Amino acid sequence: MATYMTQFSYTPEAWAALAKSPEDRGKAFASLAEKLGGKMHNIYYTFGEYDGLVIADFPDDTTAMAGIVAAVSPGHLKATKTTRLFSMEEALGAMRKAKEMAYPAPKG
Repeated sequence: MATYMTQFSYTPEAWAALAKSPEDRGKAFASLAEKLGGKMHNIYYTFGEYDGLVIADFPDDTTAMAGIVAAVSPGHLKATKTTRLFSMEEALGAMRKAKEMAYPAPKG
């Protein structure tokens, strides 16, 4: 499974609905992830450009994309940004592969 971080921003209408009737939105996303064969690890709310982020595992990029498309389809999110996360083990494997490669720098 691959791990993904999706940052999200709510619409003003979504914030108004949550202020009026607070709910754990992590439960809804966890259920969606499970239906797609994935697993949500956690949801966090943040300061700044995005209102929060969710960390989840999905079997592959296509399934992760399906989860995000399904999550934004109700229209309560105004922005999302999904980043594939790599474990230290995966990153070290990539570094080991890169070590064997030669790539020339631009000449100027």
